[in-house]
Amino acid sequence: MTDPTKKRFLFISTDGLHVDCAWRILREGHEVRYCTENKAEADIGDGFVPKVEDWQSHVDWADVIVFDDVLGQGEKAAKLRARGKAVIGGTPYTDRLEDDRSFGQDELKKAGVNILPYREFDNFDDAITHVRENPRRYVIKPSGEAQNIKRLLFVGMEDDGSDVARVLEAYKRTWSDTIKIFQLQHKVTGVEVAVGGFFNGREFMEPININFEHKKLLPGNVGPATGEMGTSMFWSKPNKLYRETLAKLAPKLADEGYVGYIDVNCIVNSQGIYPLEFTARFGYPTIQIMSDGLNMPLADLFHQMATGGPKEFKAKKGFQIGVRLVVPPYPFKDKETFESFSKDAAIVFKRPNHEGVHIHDVKRVNDEWLVTGGMGLALVVTGAGLTMREAQKQAYGRIQNILIPNMYFRDDIGDRWIDDSDRLHTWGYLREN
Repeated sequence: MTDPTKKRFLFISTDGLHVDCAWRILREGHEVRYCTENKAEADIGDGFVPKVEDWQSHVDWADVIVFDDVLGQGEKAAKLRARGKAVIGGTPYTDRLEDDRSFGQDELKKAGVNILPYREFDNFDDAITHVRENPRRYVIKPSGEAQNIKRLLFVGMEDDGSDVARVLEAYKRTWSDTIKIFQLQHKVTGVEVAVGGFFNGREFMEPININFEHKKLLPGNVGPATGEMGTSMFWSKPNKLYRETLAKLAPKLADEGYVGYIDVNCIVNSQGIYPLEFTARFGYPTIQIMSDGLNMPLADLFHQMATGGPKEFKAKKGFQIGVRLVVPPYPFKDKETFESFSKDAAIVFKRPNHEGVHIHDVKRVNDEWLVTGGMGLALVVTGAGLTMREAQKQAYGRIQNILIPNMYFRDDIGDRWIDDSDRLHTWGYLREN
C-alpha cells in the first residue's frame, strides 16, 4: 500500500542552488528527483540526491514542483500551475520584480510604499552628466543579469558624487557590453534589514521573517561585495516593517497566484523605511537557515505552501544564523583559480556530526564530500538559540568540526544585531500587532 504521507518532489534548478532543500526533504522520507539545467553545474548534488536530465518528463510524477530562481523560471512555473500542478515558483511578473530594479521600485510606489528617488540609465555618459549636475551620494545598481555580478554594485561615499562619477567612467571603458541598464539611486544611511515571507497563492503565511544579510567578504563588513557571506534572522508576527512594505503587495501577489518566498531588503532610519530590492524566490543561504528554524519538516511546509494550505506554520523562537564556508575564487568566477585551488577539495569532519551543515556546490564520491561547481561555494553552517549570542556560539562551534583546504569565512555573522536591534526597537519597526 502506498504511504499517503509520502510525497514526490521535483526540483528544477538553474545552477544547483537548492540542492540542500532537496537533500533535506529526501532525508525526511519523501521521494525526490532533481534537475540542474546548466550542464556545467550538473554534478552539484551527485551522491546526495537522485538526478534527472529532462525534468519535463517527470512533471506528471511529481506532487510538488519547486523552482529555484528567476531569470525566466517564473514563466515555466506559471504554465505548470495553470495545468493544475502544485508549484513553488514565480510568475513573469514576480521575476521582473527582481530582475528589473526600476520595475520593482515602481511597483512598490504603486502599492503605496515609500521609495528612494532614482534614475534609470542605458548610457554611461548621461549618468556621469547627471551626477555632475546633481551632486550627492549615489548607489550604482546594475539591472538584469548584470546585477548577479555583485562587485558591480557600488555605494558612493563622497558628498558630491565624485567617486560615483569616477566609477561610472571606469565601467564605461570596461563593462559597457555587460551593463546595459542601471540605476543611480539616492543613498541614505540607517539600518539595512530585510523582511520576507512565504506566500501560498492567496496570502502571506505566518510567521514572517526578519533577516540581516552580510554581503561584504571580510569581517567588519569590508572587502568586495559577495552574493552573501552569512545571514542572521528571527521569526516574527506581522510588525510595522512588514505592514508598511510586503503586506501592501499581497493583493497583487494573490492576483498573480504567486507561490514561494519573497522578501524586500530595506534601509530604515528614524524618518522612514526605504525598500532597496526584491528577492522573489528562495534566498541562499536564507532558505538553508530557515529550514533549521522550523518546528516542522521542510517537506510539510513546502507542501502546505504549494497547495494553498493554512497560513500558519510552526517556527522556532529565538534567533538563527548561517555562515557560508567558501574557497577560492569566491566571490569571483575564475576557472583557472578554482581548478588550481579548489576543484574536488575534500570536506573533512573531525567528528561524524553533520548537524547544522548544509551543502552548496558539493558532490559525494565514495562517501567523501568534495567541492565542485566553479564559484567556490562549499557549505552553510547554521546555529540557533534564544539569543543571538547563543546562535553564534552554536554555529561557530560547528564550524570548528570542519576542515576544507583554503577555506575562509566571516567570524562576525550576527554581530550587527547588537546595535541594530536597539535602533529598530527604538524606531518601532519590530513592534508586533
